[in-house]
Amino acid sequence: MATFMLSSLFLLLLLCCASNSTLVTSSEQSNDYLISSHTVSHAAVEKQSHFRFYWHDMITGPNRTSVRVANAPEFKKSISTNFSDLYVFDDPLRTGPDVNSKLVGKAKGIYLETGLYKLEVLMAMNFVFTDGKYNGSTIAVLGHNEVLTTVREMPIVGGSGLFRFARGYVQLRTYLYDVKIGFAVVEYNVFVNHY
Repeated sequence: MATFMLSSLFLLLLLCCASNSTLVTSSEQSNDYLISSHTVSHAAVEKQSHFRFYWHDMITGPNRTSVRVANAPEFKKSISTNFSDLYVFDDPLRTGPDVNSKLVGKAKGIYLETGLYKLEVLMAMNFVFTDGKYNGSTIAVLGHNEVLTTVREMPIVGGSGLFRFARGYVQLRTYLYDVKIGFAVVEYNVFVNHY
């Protein structure tokens, strides 16, 4: 009877070990570019930070921060928007709408005018922080921006530094838009989840 119990315990131990192991197939062995793969612990505490800053965009004049780099001229005759215009920008992020308010970073990226009949852009940008403990960290944003809508929302798709593995969203409101001088100030409320 003792031998039967010992054999049963040994068999149970073998089954438990077998159920926790993973078989490696020949196709998995050929992935020589995979350095490591492991379960990520959820012990780290995720937090949400809320930032508010103002994006200052100047598209004309000697101090412009946005430059049109491409467009399709054939559309200019038939539509009322700047459909197909592509801009590259390096815009200051400030604590307030005033051009002399504290600089906390830069918004660097592109926007493409995607609306045939209304002002809509696809934005791809990084908020590059230059101030305080966030200096050198970035938040990446990619999304649709219907410029004349009062409140818009775009997703946060990643980040670096203190915002590695970031996710969340930004809400933006136009504070000032002066077509004559080509200047816009946009309030960004950034809700970012990070570790």
